[in-house]
Amino acid sequence: MNRLKMAFIGLFAFSFLLLANAQKADSTKVPATPDTTLTAAGDTLTADSAMALIDADLGSPDDGVEGGGLHKQLKQKFIEGSAGFMSLVALALVLGLAFCIERIVYLTLSEVNTRKLMDAVDAKLGQDDVEGAKNICRDTRGPVASICYQALLHIREPLEQIDRQLTNYGTVQIAKMEKGCTWIRLFIAVAPSLGFLGTVIGMVMAFDQIQMAGDISPTIVAKGMKVALITTIFGIVVAIVLQFFYNYILAKIERLTAHMEECAIILMDAVTEYKMRKEK
Repeated sequence: MNRLKMAFIGLFAFSFLLLANAQKADSTKVPATPDTTLTAAGDTLTADSAMALIDADLGSPDDGVEGGGLHKQLKQKFIEGSAGFMSLVALALVLGLAFCIERIVYLTLSEVNTRKLMDAVDAKLGQDDVEGAKNICRDTRGPVASICYQALLHIREPLEQIDRQLTNYGTVQIAKMEKGCTWIRLFIAVAPSLGFLGTVIGMVMAFDQIQMAGDISPTIVAKGMKVALITTIFGIVVAIVLQFFYNYILAKIERLTAHMEECAIILMDAVTEYKMRKEK
């Protein structure tokens, strides 16, 4: 929970700073006024210098991403896409990334060297040192060590009961690994839906402007259509980004689940040999 809170706070702060910077840049745009105190030659030089500065700040199409051109273009498109809907799409991205980062950190910390762990546990059971095997599992993080520890707690019970404990506790561990994935799927579905909603609103705005003008003009329709297309693009991009993270999380969960099943089989064999020695 602490890692999730820290991720939320950091991503929220970044999102709000981005929105504030974009709104500030939009509000400070004022038309340039000529300086009447200069001579004709000075006016020409000043105008040329101003145009050069403006071109350098906005970045020409040939500049690409050099000098922050891509950042400025994304910020400009964000402003043009209607702050209301674009803020919702950005919020879906921030929240979705927060859950993705929290899951990736949790699953990464849950991964251990399972082969080394099982060799150590098998060696302790081979020496009839059950407490030593428990200590190894207790001192090792991750779901693999947890299910081994639960099985060792019931080592005096019949093998069927131990196998049942492994199955039940394995289901609990899988549920813990999948915690938060439902929210990630929600944001993957919500982001393009918000984009499509912005598309519909933009179309309505375009038709309202046509009705008010009483004429179908490309200039009148362009603004509403631009809002519609920008919100749709950003919504789809957010969903694609979150989908990549979600598939990576699923791959890590599947790998950990396979390790749990493999270790459960190895542990049951070791416990069976231990019981056979004890019966003799």
